[in-house]
Amino acid sequence: MGGQLEPAIVSGDQKMKLEKLRNIGISAHIDSGKTTLSERILFYTGRIHKIEEVKGGGAGATMDHMDLEKERGITITSAATSVEWNGYPINLIDTPGHVDFTVEVERSLRVLDGAVLVLCAVGGVQSQSMTVDRQMKRYHVPRLAFINKMDRTGADPLRVCEQMREKLGCDCLLMQLPMGAGETFEGVIDLIKMQTIRFNGNEGEVVTYEEIPVEYQEESVTARGTMLEQLAMYSDDLMELLLSEEAVPEQMIHDVLEHAVQEQEATPVFLGTAFRNQGVQPLLDAVVRYLPSPLDREIKASKIDNPEEKVELTPDPSQPFVGMAFKIVEDPYGQLTFLRIYQGTIEKGNLYYNQRTGRKDRFSRIVRMHADKRSEIDSASAGDIVAIMGIDCASGDTYAAERGFCSLESIFVPEPVLKVSINPLSRGDGDKLAKALQRFRKEDPTFRVTSDPETNEVLIAGMGELHLDIYTERIRREYGVACEVGAPKVSYREAPTKMVEFNYKHKKQTGGSGQYAHMVGRLEPLPEDAEENFVFEEKVVGGRIPKQFIPSIEKGFRESLLKGPVAEFPVVLVKMTVEDGSYHDVDSSDRAFQIAARGCFRETFQKSKPALLEPIMNFEIESPESYQGPIVGDLTSRRGIVTSTDMRDGVSRITAEVPLAETFGYATDLRSMTQGQGVFSMELACYRQTPKSIQEEIVAERRQAQLVGAK
Repeated sequence: MGGQLEPAIVSGDQKMKLEKLRNIGISAHIDSGKTTLSERILFYTGRIHKIEEVKGGGAGATMDHMDLEKERGITITSAATSVEWNGYPINLIDTPGHVDFTVEVERSLRVLDGAVLVLCAVGGVQSQSMTVDRQMKRYHVPRLAFINKMDRTGADPLRVCEQMREKLGCDCLLMQLPMGAGETFEGVIDLIKMQTIRFNGNEGEVVTYEEIPVEYQEESVTARGTMLEQLAMYSDDLMELLLSEEAVPEQMIHDVLEHAVQEQEATPVFLGTAFRNQGVQPLLDAVVRYLPSPLDREIKASKIDNPEEKVELTPDPSQPFVGMAFKIVEDPYGQLTFLRIYQGTIEKGNLYYNQRTGRKDRFSRIVRMHADKRSEIDSASAGDIVAIMGIDCASGDTYAAERGFCSLESIFVPEPVLKVSINPLSRGDGDKLAKALQRFRKEDPTFRVTSDPETNEVLIAGMGELHLDIYTERIRREYGVACEVGAPKVSYREAPTKMVEFNYKHKKQTGGSGQYAHMVGRLEPLPEDAEENFVFEEKVVGGRIPKQFIPSIEKGFRESLLKGPVAEFPVVLVKMTVEDGSYHDVDSSDRAFQIAARGCFRETFQKSKPALLEPIMNFEIESPESYQGPIVGDLTSRRGIVTSTDMRDGVSRITAEVPLAETFGYATDLRSMTQGQGVFSMELACYRQTPKSIQEEIVAERRQAQLVGAK
């Protein structure tokens, strides 16, 4: 079982094989123990024969295979592997916890059928737990929760469940009770079987079920009653049994729970400590019992020629092949493309169509991944996650057996919030740097590379300081290029603050045919929480502007969004409505209306009292209680707003909203303020209007930079 696994789906009883397959991911806040849990899963399923730890001596965790991951004790890229538990094949993806690598979580959840949300028994629901929760809901991924680190002082699973209800809005059902907590944690009580589960042996591999000790019996009966009452909300039959005070069959509990999980209505909660090898096997039992197989998931795609028309895909190996390339990694042997197969079968050496480009690609080598190791296979079928070597495509591309067959919903990619300039220290390294940037841009959609037209500098943009720091370090290690990195630049946005009406005429007469375009309408600001940054509405009646010119007007408006007139930052939260206008039979053209739209936008936007918006970060800080005062004072000096403080067992937890521009170097400042005992995490909360005095400073700086560039 520890060697190469058979392909998860083979000929014969296909349905039976598919019913057993599970594609799951492990996601959580930083340092909740995802990679440690993955390592235990690999061990108990026989995939590895020695447990390694994330931090400390030894070879490092299997799933953290990059040197940088081993050194820093963090996960940077999601790693995939295949294991088997009690005859159930499981494709497992371990994802990063840092918000800077959020796209790794995003693209993993996009192709998975189920997930395990790991929470710390002490920290509870933290900022990144909420982000992961949003991502799971975005892709409708059913999940189980695992409260880890039950051996830590201050572990309180009931409080974590309460936080899940409050902060995540989920109906969580506690399936186990802890026996002891912190240093005294010795196992769990299964509320379905009503037995204790203890984990013995050197590595917790011997699982024993015993009678519940007398001191826990009353608490267990109460907890089971609460769990059944919650579960009865999803089943009338179960409700009837409870009302008539009859015994509830064990199988009925499993069936109702499975249905509630797969409908994303309930989240069963399991307890343990992965580091101390306790609680992992019952979690694996729950994964195969409650999380869906590919057969249970409804997958919809869109027609290429008519995106409104949906195509329903079935996980049937005999149907035409459809799959999604969800992750790309450059490899010494060429590009490695991770592929989730939704329908049909792929064979080694066959040609398949990239639905975006229409190009045929030969799948010359198909491999099954185990972190950074791989084993070659000849074919793979619906429901599988494999990697293809040597094809050239982009993250999010759909592949199919026929050209123009269908397109799967792509992956949501958040906009980068931070920019820095990057230059090689040695002039001769320019080509190597360009090669590295080209590779990382292809692998990571949140990593952007542009050049500043004023200074001719190369700019890299990403999700935060850590994100860009890791890529700079990878360029140095993997390409041997030492780089000089400029001061971070915040990605501001420009937005209107009031409604302005416009009546704009573009008229140009030279020899021959001229240009004429006229439009009347209004510019309005959109609310801060608007789903789209730009909305175009056309209300022209009576053919005052012919229909064929309307797309040109919209195109002109959209082109104007790239650089705003205040300080040349992108324009957001604008609605443009065209209500009237006029045209000329000879002089009006697409080009004329496009130019008019650009001129109209520039002129009208200036009148709308435009404001700069800055990224605001959600901060979460943990430190000893005695340092709370200095930390809060420092946050206030950074224009931060403290939203909550919580004290437990001598540890202070502070959440605050701080402008990104004020956060640079915060890790160092926090360490010196708390004698190295403070930790923090941050993620993008929203964009908010910049104070007027700071806006004036930013605009003046931009003007100065433009003058220097012009010289």
